[in-house]
Amino acid sequence: MNIGWNIETYISVISFILTTIATFLILKTDWKKYGLLFIISAATGVILCYIFIGLGLYTFPYRLFPYVSKIPFTAILTIFPFYVLLGVRYSPKPWPWKIPFYWAMVHIGMFAEVWAESRTQLVKYHPVWDVWDSYTWWWIYLLVFEWIGGLIVTQDIRKPIDQEILRYGKIGWFILHFILISTIFLAGVYMGFSIKK
Repeated sequence: MNIGWNIETYISVISFILTTIATFLILKTDWKKYGLLFIISAATGVILCYIFIGLGLYTFPYRLFPYVSKIPFTAILTIFPFYVLLGVRYSPKPWPWKIPFYWAMVHIGMFAEVWAESRTQLVKYHPVWDVWDSYTWWWIYLLVFEWIGGLIVTQDIRKPIDQEILRYGKIGWFILHFILISTIFLAGVYMGFSIKK
């Protein structure tokens, strides 16, 4: 087990604990339906990671269990499925409102990933992979599982955000735009430093 007094260990352990607790809170709503969605999304995440590593697109230098797997399976089996469950449970009903909701989720996820790639040894892109590739796959992964979730998880056990709070002038509108504008700005700063290097 690869545990030490470093930022990678702190992030790995804390994120594992928090997402496990949060996932449990969603799963207890309906173990069978949310559980099935969890298993499918987790298995898909693991398969995709192995494929991408096999293709030499990126690596995970730091892992809690480096001799067990080439991927940080504690993260892949908790963080990504939790994100799927979170989206399926709380995304607004109409698809036109799901898009900005997932837009914010993708930007939060990408912010965390880019920070981890540039500041830690949790993940490292190879020259054939970049931020845009990850951004695209975040969208594909979350939207595909929103669709799959719609087939598995019935409306009576979902808790969609009221689309009205996302309208102009409402608190959701301000939160959404704060997330998008701030992450786009930070992406610009990141690109500027990358080009400078």
